[in-house]
Amino acid sequence: MTDSPHPIVAPRAALRHRDFRLFLAVRFFSNVGHLIQMVAVGWQVYDLTHSPLDLGYVGLAVFLPQILCVLVTGAVADRFDRRRVALLFLSLETLSAAALLLLTLQGLTSVLPIFAVLVVAGFARAFLGPALQSVVPLVVPREHFTNAVAWSSTVWQVGVIGGPALGGLLYGFGPEMVYGLVTAFLVISVLAVSRMETRLKSETEQAPMLQRLTAGMRFVWSRPVILGAISLDLFAVLFGGATALLPIFARDILMVGPWGLGLLRSAPAIGAAACAVWLAHHPLKKHAGLVMFSCVGGFGLATVIFGLSKNFALSLGTLVIMGCCDMVSVYVRQSLVQLWTPDAMRGRVSAVNLVFIGASNELGEFESGVTAAWFGTIPAVIIGGVGTLLVVGLWAWRFKELRQVNRLEDARS
Repeated sequence: MTDSPHPIVAPRAALRHRDFRLFLAVRFFSNVGHLIQMVAVGWQVYDLTHSPLDLGYVGLAVFLPQILCVLVTGAVADRFDRRRVALLFLSLETLSAAALLLLTLQGLTSVLPIFAVLVVAGFARAFLGPALQSVVPLVVPREHFTNAVAWSSTVWQVGVIGGPALGGLLYGFGPEMVYGLVTAFLVISVLAVSRMETRLKSETEQAPMLQRLTAGMRFVWSRPVILGAISLDLFAVLFGGATALLPIFARDILMVGPWGLGLLRSAPAIGAAACAVWLAHHPLKKHAGLVMFSCVGGFGLATVIFGLSKNFALSLGTLVIMGCCDMVSVYVRQSLVQLWTPDAMRGRVSAVNLVFIGASNELGEFESGVTAAWFGTIPAVIIGGVGTLLVVGLWAWRFKELRQVNRLEDARS
């Protein structure tokens, strides 16, 4: 009797593993804490300066440590026990949240202390990201991996839904309330990591130091499927992301206040979470590459409609569609990156992947702030959406191998 070449995986298969459940707790509370904090920071900065450019600097402050440390962060995740790395840098991020709380209680008249703390938090997240991103393949068997990606994305997106909405709601009681809750959530994340039992350390490589440090970039560059997937996300979201400008839409265009800002920040995650739950029960069976390109194109089109909208309900709806499209792209990209990468390299490849993601998100926020300062808020969003559509067409022509990817499970490391 022979096994089926593509065995059916139960929808909750990954949840049977204790350390994976703990990982989900870490992912949820650290993500919610970060997103609550970013809502508060965005509103606080715009309240102090009324400058779109300063909103862009918020993203830049978080992103710069990622790009400056990219050669080291992945190597640390591959060289040391990933649980210990996560403990150390989650603790540093917790201290950063506590620092924002103390600064707010003392009374802020300048945004410079906020930017300084964000740089420290960005440094912590630069090391934390590769360590956590490369944990999942070690705590679930390979046949449960795509199911684990779907559940991990679901938990992430549930946090993205609840975090901004909660942040916007609590900000009405003062930013100190928000930063206090963030600190508590990060403490919970630290405790969850400390309870994980799986050995989260790869075999040590004997290659020279410089070769080990640059191995992640060389590996990504030599794999057109991986390079195409992560660079598509980079440029599509870099141009199409409007997150940094949402405080302006909430305050000056849609006029819905901090609570409305929380809903706007949550809307993409509502679509993403619904899509992630669907993918957990109905994984992509074929044409994964084409589906990814189609959804990134849908993201760009929805961005253009959002920029043109003056109606709060329509704006929320387009953001939901953007989140759904982005979720499919994340699902395909994460599966390809992890399944096509040997375990001994996952930390370094994840570090490169996270720099691309950070560039698309945080650097995208800086790009949005600069573009809005030059052309205005609404034209900046429309231009970004059109740019995303152009990127999809160019990448579909340039990365034929990615376009032809069929089954994710057939990927090889």
